[in-house]
Amino acid sequence: MRFQRRYDYQRARCKDPTIIRKWFELVQNMIAKYGIHTDDIYNFDETGFMMGMISTGKVATSAERRGKPKSVQPGNREWATVIQAINAKGWAIPPFIVVVGKHHLRNWYEGSSLPTDWAIATTQNGWTDNETGLNWLKHFHEHTNNQSVGTYRLLILDGHECHHSADFEAYCKEKKIIPLRMPPHSSHLLQPLDVGCFGPLKKAYSREIEHLMRRSINHSTKTEFFRAFYAAFQATITEKNTKGGFRGAGLVLFDPESVISKLDVQLRTPTPAKEDTSQARPWTPKTPRTINEADSHSEYLQRRIGGHKSSSPESIINAIISNTEALKENMHEMG
Repeated sequence: MRFQRRYDYQRARCKDPTIIRKWFELVQNMIAKYGIHTDDIYNFDETGFMMGMISTGKVATSAERRGKPKSVQPGNREWATVIQAINAKGWAIPPFIVVVGKHHLRNWYEGSSLPTDWAIATTQNGWTDNETGLNWLKHFHEHTNNQSVGTYRLLILDGHECHHSADFEAYCKEKKIIPLRMPPHSSHLLQPLDVGCFGPLKKAYSREIEHLMRRSINHSTKTEFFRAFYAAFQATITEKNTKGGFRGAGLVLFDPESVISKLDVQLRTPTPAKEDTSQARPWTPKTPRTINEADSHSEYLQRRIGGHKSSSPESIINAIISNTEALKENMHEMG
């Protein structure tokens, strides 16, 4: 069984080797400019969890029960955001968890057994905002400042608006944190967390939620979310996965070609093929009326499709439509 997702053009665009190479040049230049040690390279991002939600629906169903999943999802649809940072040497900063609410409840801490250095913040919708982003940055500084080998820390991040507010930038400058933003739509290639950690984390969390369902727990509270997330975090945010993320993103060890060699889309302006244009004239498709015209049409289509890289697809599509119309007419006459 194959599952296909819509291919995102913007994501495809970021697979242009020119864009990827410029990113790695920027990383290399920043490391050299600020004398940054490998021990001081970090990546951070946020990822969302729907409490009680099983990760994106690849639920197998039998032929007899098509459309009816074997298990139902818990009813809670409350959102939580986890802001996570990892270090190139293979360790993780304690998570910063954002949940819906106005006040902190004692049982979040006593009933979930979360480590005391994990942070919980509340917002109206469980999403991050500029204030939350700044509070996370202070959390990051608190847990990395004494770990620093050099003067500066490199923080690789995406372009989320709360990651580049004026206060965020000012705090980075004050604490000698160098924020480096990846090209848009490139995190699946260039971000260590996406490459090595978030995928396994989401799957492990889904398994924990499934365990709750098997115990007939159909209402996932925050305390149960914290327990499930903690178990998933312990299982997946490991030294192996963290180092694998930095390695897979071509950052540590520094190896741009390991990423570029995997690209299968190159969006560049094509060089026009050399051809004799002395007798070239526009071709307007006509509905074929005879066998000879149909054969000629077919040969033309084969030539155009064979050389599609240097030709416009519009006339090919029109020709196919004309052939289809002819086929319909013939079938009608034969009927």
